[in-house]
Amino acid sequence: MTQDPPWRTPPAKPAVKPRLSRELIVRTGLDVLLAEGLDAVSMRRVAHALGTGPASLYAHVATKDELVELMLDRVLEDVPLPAPDPDRWQHQVKDLLRAQVAAMQAHPGIAEVAWQIMIPIGPNALRHGEALLSLLRAGGLSLTRAAYAADALTLYTKAFAYEGSAWLAVDRTEVADRGSRMGEYLSSLPPDAFANTLAAGPLFTAETAAERFEFGLDLLLGGLAALRA
Repeated sequence: MTQDPPWRTPPAKPAVKPRLSRELIVRTGLDVLLAEGLDAVSMRRVAHALGTGPASLYAHVATKDELVELMLDRVLEDVPLPAPDPDRWQHQVKDLLRAQVAAMQAHPGIAEVAWQIMIPIGPNALRHGEALLSLLRAGGLSLTRAAYAADALTLYTKAFAYEGSAWLAVDRTEVADRGSRMGEYLSSLPPDAFANTLAAGPLFTAETAAERFEFGLDLLLGGLAALRA
């Protein structure tokens, strides 16, 4: 077989597709989520991103519901889990829940998945649940109170992250317009009948979100500390 002359462009080698795996499919799903939002995540869209057909994904992930649950579990994998310290249990609970919110906010739309799944049972979700229970038990709570407290704290955290995610998904112009109309409506209310509502209105903004989350954590953990005592 004769060789091409040295000045001729050599033929390109065929591209080698990465071998399909559950991990690759989940990573690709997260890429689609970040680029296009949760509504765009589907078996067909992820398959297209991988250069294959949807049928090839089903050997690794059965349904879209399973895919998004695996995506949530993968997001939780990056959150560090503290070793329980009885002297710092409240601070550790706060750090863990703050980190969960930050991880969900870094993947807009994943908080909606967390809210919709009643009981996440992926390996990382289970480790998070065990970590939170361990911190609460280290704080002196009985198993029953720790379990109920973990449920309440988890619901609060997911709801906060979901609300923030929902606001981020709304068109900024629409938010500004709705805010303006709400302000006009509230200004039209009789001040003597809604004095506290009107005074509290400016407290509920994006700028106060972190402060409101911290207040809720203090409220819940303060009550738990009183129960322990």
